[in-house]
Amino acid sequence: MNAFRDTGVVNALSVDVEDYFHATAFAAAIPTESWSALEYRAERNTDRLLELFAARSVKATFFVLGWVARRSPGLVRRIQQAGHELACHGMNHQLIYRQSPATFLAETREAKALIEDAGGVRVRGYRAASYSITRDSLWAIDTLAALGFEYDSSIFPIRHDFYGIPDAPRFPYRHAASGLLEVPITTVEWFGQRLPCGGGGYFRLLPYALFRAALRRVNRRDGRPVVFYCHPWEVDPGQPRVTVGWRSRFRHYTNLDRVESRLHLLLREFRWDRMDRVFLGVADRTAPAEQGALAGAGR
Repeated sequence: MNAFRDTGVVNALSVDVEDYFHATAFAAAIPTESWSALEYRAERNTDRLLELFAARSVKATFFVLGWVARRSPGLVRRIQQAGHELACHGMNHQLIYRQSPATFLAETREAKALIEDAGGVRVRGYRAASYSITRDSLWAIDTLAALGFEYDSSIFPIRHDFYGIPDAPRFPYRHAASGLLEVPITTVEWFGQRLPCGGGGYFRLLPYALFRAALRRVNRRDGRPVVFYCHPWEVDPGQPRVTVGWRSRFRHYTNLDRVESRLHLLLREFRWDRMDRVFLGVADRTAPAEQGALAGAGR
């Protein structure tokens, strides 16, 4: 048995289905109204991930952007037919804390309907663009519950310039007001510090051995599943280069050529499944101190 799979913990594998030009780091350089004129690469890149997952016989949750679902309903159907979970990533990859509640409601309802119509299944999960449910946008939780979502995976319990609620619980809990299940992105505690290890840029920028050790620590020391995420554009080192500041270039483009090989290792060395299978139905096993930890959420 693989040394990194002997904990028996099944982790949650997820994909945020968006194209390179949807990235928040490029928002100032690429206006939303220009998206349709750009080279569209999300479909073939997502198909590549589907191939990788099929080769390892693993299932994942695909948080699909409504914009992508409208353009590629066939892709949404392929994801569902391959046995993966379909979930919602919003409509146009806008930061929630910069939207009005009315706009958020309308866009989320539209995105959910597009994904459900294309996939022919009920969408249960939601993840915000750039994890933009923060202290300033906790009102969105009530909206998600009202729209029929069963869980959210939008809160990253770290400090970051775009997102994060640093003192939020590290593991699943229910929001006090709505009862909606929150599945935070994974962090690890080392030497009294909470550090991100959920995927995305952290997966590309950290040495793989260090990232693997962090996931192993969460599985073994905490006895908890990891929530891992990636994007289709991260297996596309040949994507167009956008003229932006050095920080955005560093975050977006560094080590794109290593992601696919690292994913092969990750899929082999840990156990994986869909978000709904890993978390729905087991949320009430969270520690009592975590229940309602964000009391007043959505108020």
